Amino acid sequence: MATLVSFHAHPDDECIGCGGVLRKAHDEGHRTVLVVATRGEHGEVPDGFLDEGEELWQRRVAETHASAEILGVARVEFLGYVDSGMMGTPTNDAPGSFWTASVEDAAQKLAAVLREERADVLTCYDDNGGYGHPDHIQVHRVGVRAAELAGTPRVYQNTINRDHILRGMAAFAERSGAAEAPGPDIRDRPDFGKPESMITAAVDVSAYVDHKRRAMRAHASQISEQSFFLAMPDDAFRYAFGTEWFIRDGQGPGITETDLLAGL
Repeated sequence: MATLVSFHAHPDDECIGCGGVLRKAHDEGHRTVLVVATRGEHGEVPDGFLDEGEELWQRRVAETHASAEILGVARVEFLGYVDSGMMGTPTNDAPGSFWTASVEDAAQKLAAVLREERADVLTCYDDNGGYGHPDHIQVHRVGVRAAELAGTPRVYQNTINRDHILRGMAAFAERSGAAEAPGPDIRDRPDFGKPESMITAAVDVSAYVDHKRRAMRAHASQISEQSFFLAMPDDAFRYAFGTEWFIRDGQGPGITETDLLAGL
């Protein structure tokens, strides 16, 4: 049995990019641990969504534990930083925000978990955090440094396959005759994802897309039934979320791995 630690910025991030590899590892008999940097304090919910006296972070923590159970996660830890909000907002510089945290101090906290778990594999994010969110960029910096401190042998940077999305958008438009595919248009956002040529690992998690969707539903404060994620038809959801993509330094060029725990 190996141990996989998956490090994320906010509640709900875990099920979108790594929900499949987490459930796959669990089903194959490995131990999985989820570490979240913040409690997602700056999410938005409709009026009346929270119970009287309930704070958003409390709901998001409970949702994270519900998602983790669906994904087969054995342990959930929060590092205790505050959600920094989107890039360029005043919350970036607020006291206690993850964006302003010392990388070394945060890495020491994560490294303590890695050592305690004797982690074989760590997932974090790519150097742009997938799409430029400050907390996601910080997850990359902290994750890479923590692995150095703890001596964790395998570090996979979870990323978004930009070319895969663009192919899907084109196929949808051709099939439906629509001018645009549903969801965000990334053609004018060169910072969104990485080109396929930079990706070194592609994990087929199509057998676990139902788990991913259920885990997304567990995060009802952030992912509503009307959201892009849950409103997608099943075939589109399977295309978008049935493969999870990673970059591992020293691998490639091209995709050379299909299992983060191979050989462990």
